[in-house]
Amino acid sequence: MRSFCTPFDLDFWLQRYRVIRQWSERLCQPLQIEDYVIQTMPDVSPPKWHLAHTTWFFETFILQPQVSDYALFHDRYPYLFNSYYEAVGDRHPRSQRGLLSRPTVADIYAYRAYVDRAMEKAIVEGLRLGNPRSFLDLLELGLHHEQQHQELLLTDIKHILATHPLFPVYEDAKPLPQTDRNSMANSMANSMAIGDRPGSLTWQDYPDGLYEVGHDSTPGADQTFAFDNESPRHKVYLQAFALADRLVTNGEYLAFMEAGGYAMSHYWLAEGWSGVQDGTRSPLYWHWQDGAWGVMTLHGFQPLCLEEPVCHVSYFEADAYATWAGYRLPTEAEWEVGARFVQKTVDFEDPSKSQGFYPHPLPASDQSGLQQLNREVWQWTQSAYLPYPGFRCVSGAIGEYNGKFMCNQMVLRGGSCATPPGHLRVTYRNFFPPSTRWQFSGIRLAKHL
Repeated sequence: MRSFCTPFDLDFWLQRYRVIRQWSERLCQPLQIEDYVIQTMPDVSPPKWHLAHTTWFFETFILQPQVSDYALFHDRYPYLFNSYYEAVGDRHPRSQRGLLSRPTVADIYAYRAYVDRAMEKAIVEGLRLGNPRSFLDLLELGLHHEQQHQELLLTDIKHILATHPLFPVYEDAKPLPQTDRNSMANSMANSMAIGDRPGSLTWQDYPDGLYEVGHDSTPGADQTFAFDNESPRHKVYLQAFALADRLVTNGEYLAFMEAGGYAMSHYWLAEGWSGVQDGTRSPLYWHWQDGAWGVMTLHGFQPLCLEEPVCHVSYFEADAYATWAGYRLPTEAEWEVGARFVQKTVDFEDPSKSQGFYPHPLPASDQSGLQQLNREVWQWTQSAYLPYPGFRCVSGAIGEYNGKFMCNQMVLRGGSCATPPGHLRVTYRNFFPPSTRWQFSGIRLAKHL
């Protein structure tokens, strides 16, 4: 895990720390006090838990081991806000985080302020050390960890509000660029024609051959930050393949539903078909009301826009749709190779500069070539989440960050409308169990040539 930019610039690191920490609190500003405590399913954590856990991370991995006179804010918070780090100690059960009415939200914000004061002092002192490299590596990891939880905050807040029968609004939608408004204007009615199969896809072809994938973490190579599971960079041989130029839309997925896709077992993997038996008949957050489909968003209940990318589908739903459509999901190596071909024309560092804060996927544009790579929905791949050749977990509790989850998970690539800037890179490996639906996850098709 590498740090980069201006490594020993005190003002840079203090500002970066403050901006990222403040953004977590900004994401919680639209909430009512009652919203902070709710846990609607085991995968969802209450918003106040996210605020506390990210604070615990800095306290546990930087302040306690590196600041000799640091005193814990509360001696039982490590038990309450440890997530899964076995080497650090016991923890409160994940499924019971929503039962904690105390500490209060005010207590959590006081905890954050206490740790922030100590961290800013530690940053100043840490950068005055003879060799601050290890300190900055932990600081950088902690900041990226907080950004991961910012995405989870939005994901969990959406699930919390979507569970409410009145579909409360998290935040009013920001105005869209004119081109996006025009694209959406023609697709808001559910009466538009639906084809039997996706018929307007353009395919980007890639020849067979030996390709390099993964983050290059060797000395003197790319110094941008990457998580350990993105390395080592290695060679893969790929047969000739093609990627769809855009994501699967709501309208195309609706065609799958209307064709009986949820009722025909031959499109489904066995485990996915077992899950369908619970009554699932549409993506998460879709609702049939007053003779039309609508969808719960962070901006409240909206008519289903048929041109927007389908979102909140599981790996099983993505795979079933691809099978029905006569295609398949890409491997993660194929996705990365395709993304690298257009990396010079796609801003993988900070798309928020052009799009703004709009946590909802938007339709594809009229541009040619591979698009919707990194700002709309995470894209399921058919690749299991496994270590790259030569991968080694780092020692200590930090080694539990990614490596321990390399089992029973599928890889998603790209990034979504909820992903923080800097996490939208071609090598980023997101991963979830294949039944997961509450994440901003969608579908890009692939095929053999």
